[in-house]
Amino acid sequence: MPKRSIRQIAIAALALFMIAGVCLVDSSAQRRRRKHRRRPSAPRITNPAIYQPSPNDNANSNTSGETANNNENANANPQSPDPEAMKQTIRTLSSQVDRLTDKIGQMEEAQRSLVDLERLSRAEQRASSMRTELREVQARESDLQARAEELDYALKPENIERSMAGYGTTHPEDLREQRRRQLEGEKERVRKQLAQLGSSRTQLEQAIAGADVEVERLRKRLDAADAAAIQNAKTNAQSTEGTKQPAPKPAPSPSPYPTP
Repeated sequence: MPKRSIRQIAIAALALFMIAGVCLVDSSAQRRRRKHRRRPSAPRITNPAIYQPSPNDNANSNTSGETANNNENANANPQSPDPEAMKQTIRTLSSQVDRLTDKIGQMEEAQRSLVDLERLSRAEQRASSMRTELREVQARESDLQARAEELDYALKPENIERSMAGYGTTHPEDLREQRRRQLEGEKERVRKQLAQLGSSRTQLEQAIAGADVEVERLRKRLDAADAAAIQNAKTNAQSTEGTKQPAPKPAPSPSPYPTP
């Protein structure tokens, strides 16, 4: 009886051991299958540590915020121009325009002076040429007047008769008449030449007077232009000296000895 119970207990324990082994094998196989089929797990979310800012950090953040705001405002609203700088720029441009205008005026004045000089030279040459011609006319007129006086003397009856006294002829009155007509014809030609020379002399005298007036007018204009140029040069020199700023005085060098 006891032997049979021991045998049954041993058989039952062996059966339990085999059942336990089968279960273990089955569970390990299932675990392997589940490991192959299991998807990767999602990353674990961890809450970061909360940072407590210090007062200095708050001050720095406020300063950086204000600086950013100022920069944004500066970019959004550009700085308005300085009125004093604008006035200075306007004055500078105005002075430059005035100087350019003065230079243009001086150039125009110099051009007019050159034209006046050329006109003066031509007027003087013309006046000199007409004076030379007038002297020639006057000399020719003097010669003709002297010849006219000689003809007047020769036309006297006694002079005609005396000039014909050497000719032997039976009709002396015809010779005297012929001589008289010859002298009168020459006197008429001399008279006409004197009239032409007198007209030419009058025209030359008038032209010379006009040329002298033109020369005098041009000389006065050139003298006035020279005086104006000298005055402008003096004025520009004075204005330049007035606008020059005095050189800054050098700063005194520091004393190597200590002050008491």
